[in-house]
Amino acid sequence: MVLRDKILRAATELYAETGFRGTTTRQIARRAGVNEVTLFRHFGSKTALLHEAIQCACAREERRLLPLIPGEVRVELLAWARAVWAGLWHRRGVIRTALGEIEAHPQLYPKENSATASAGRELASYLRRLRAAGRVRASLDVPAATAMLMGTLFTDAMSRDILPFLYRRNPTEAVPEYVDLFLAAIGANAPHSQESR
Repeated sequence: MVLRDKILRAATELYAETGFRGTTTRQIARRAGVNEVTLFRHFGSKTALLHEAIQCACAREERRLLPLIPGEVRVELLAWARAVWAGLWHRRGVIRTALGEIEAHPQLYPKENSATASAGRELASYLRRLRAAGRVRASLDVPAATAMLMGTLFTDAMSRDILPFLYRRNPTEAVPEYVDLFLAAIGANAPHSQESR
């Protein structure tokens, strides 16, 4: 692993565990197996280091998950929802910490270029294509529908280990149910096959 990546990973892990104030350059250096001088040589300051670490941890993935020409809507949305949920679950520590500190450190979290924001834009674009093709209700409010599914996936991934009594079904069962409820809500005429569950 490249030295810079080791430092960024250590900084991300510590930030998720202890937040901005609780994370020190000494701790980051120790976890990365370097000295503090190396941190400052590469990043200049703790703030710059944490900013880059969070940006990298929450960065947008370059791959497109939803096709430009919709096919089997349920299959496509289910694959997308599973990938988005998995990414949120993987980043939940950093996201939760950033949410708790957003007012004190608004510059740390990448609002527009995060993987979460990019997933929301991709979903909205896909829903507009479905609406244009007449495959969902013509009156579909795309921003509201996008917020509904993104909010459901986000809340599940952020809350599942905190509120286990509320999230009793495992994600492999819950995510398809969310997608099915979503498709019913938007009036999609997608086939519902058991094979894609």
